[in-house]
Amino acid sequence: MTIPALAEAFGGRLPSASEKAAANQLRQILAAHTDGDTTLRVLDEATQQPSEVTLGPALSNILMELLRHIGRGDAVTLVPVHQMLTTQQAADILNVSRPFFIALLEKDEIKHSLVGRHRRVRAEDLFAYKLARDNKRSGALANLAEMDAEHL
Repeated sequence: MTIPALAEAFGGRLPSASEKAAANQLRQILAAHTDGDTTLRVLDEATQQPSEVTLGPALSNILMELLRHIGRGDAVTLVPVHQMLTTQQAADILNVSRPFFIALLEKDEIKHSLVGRHRRVRAEDLFAYKLARDNKRSGALANLAEMDAEHL
């Protein structure tokens, strides 16, 4: 599902109380069966015929993560890894300002391409940068905690 399609799924709004409750209920059902493949049986109301769908562990986990956010009432955006993002979309994902993000591009910290005069970033490259940044921050925090423990 694309970014606009997901926003349209909730009519450009946050999930309602009943949608949050449904997401939490489905997440609890999936959580009870996360030890392997999960088979869902869905009843087609029009034909009254059940259909079965088997979810592997990876799909179950990502669906549970999505349902957790919806259940909390969070806005959720799905970004396919091969999607090209604008600088504003990428800055929003990193939770930084657009000028700061452009400075990262100009320092070649994140791979990008030009489409006319506009910079575009592959989501895959953005997520790789984010993972490296988060790992570096975690390492620095662990070092600080270790130094603090030594001074006690």
